[in-house]
Amino acid sequence: MTNESAITLKQLRALVAIAENGSLTAAAEVLGLTPPAVSTQLKLLEENLGVRLMMRGNDGKTSLTSPGEEVFRSTKQIEASLTNCYEKVKSIRQGKLGYLAIGVVSTGKYFAPQLVSMFQEENPNIQVGLRIGNREEIITHVMEGAVDVAIMGRPPRSPIVTAEILGPHPHIFIAPKGHRLATGRDVLPDDLLGETFLVRERGSGTRILMERLLDRLGEGRPYETVGMGTNETIKQAVIAGLGIAFISGHTVANELADGRLVQIKAPGVPIIRQWFLMHRRDMPLTAVTEKFRRFVIAKKGSYLPRIPD
Repeated sequence: MTNESAITLKQLRALVAIAENGSLTAAAEVLGLTPPAVSTQLKLLEENLGVRLMMRGNDGKTSLTSPGEEVFRSTKQIEASLTNCYEKVKSIRQGKLGYLAIGVVSTGKYFAPQLVSMFQEENPNIQVGLRIGNREEIITHVMEGAVDVAIMGRPPRSPIVTAEILGPHPHIFIAPKGHRLATGRDVLPDDLLGETFLVRERGSGTRILMERLLDRLGEGRPYETVGMGTNETIKQAVIAGLGIAFISGHTVANELADGRLVQIKAPGVPIIRQWFLMHRRDMPLTAVTEKFRRFVIAKKGSYLPRIPD
């Protein structure tokens, strides 16, 4: 009666050792077992398969039967697959192979892809997935464990995270070229609050920062806002003269450099925040995540866009 589910690697390795070394005694030496123990494993394997796997010749040497040869070939394939598996696990443990999920707030998308590209150039066997969203969405991803690390501004109160500074993150007012407030000097709060502000959706960290600033400058005075879905939309709308915006300087570095946008100076602006790399404190870093962490910290913010003076 066959019992394939009872077959073990120990039984299969006994067969291979006997076939490769020619005798029970030699196989036992290779396996570090006694000859009777090796004989028992072979007997159990034959019972589980319900077929004779080895024959002993008149010269005392053993040889494989036809079923035995098939089991031998299959066992060698199994051993090769296991060796490959062991090497991959070792690579994962050492941070040479694996998958990394990174959450990035929307304003970080202007440098995060380049950062990932540099990392993958040095670590081609590590796959990286990017999740882009507003502050609330990225915090949710961190809380749910959907990302291994996150790049964002001010760390959240919950979940508790370990956060490391990556570099400065300036926030500025922008206007189209030739705007009346683009004088190079600080504008008066009344003049500033008389403008229409193009803003991101509620939950955006940049919008929260702007609202706090304008409430302070205007002492609670109301101002007009128009919601926009993305930073790209805001930039194009400002260039078109539909309003001004308070935005991450890293999102408009190119437009400032080529003169399509200009800065509006105001008291307390630019506001300098910091970019942080963070992960949940209660979730130990994998080797791959730790390798990325060390890589990013070592760059010391060199990948961040430069803002023209």
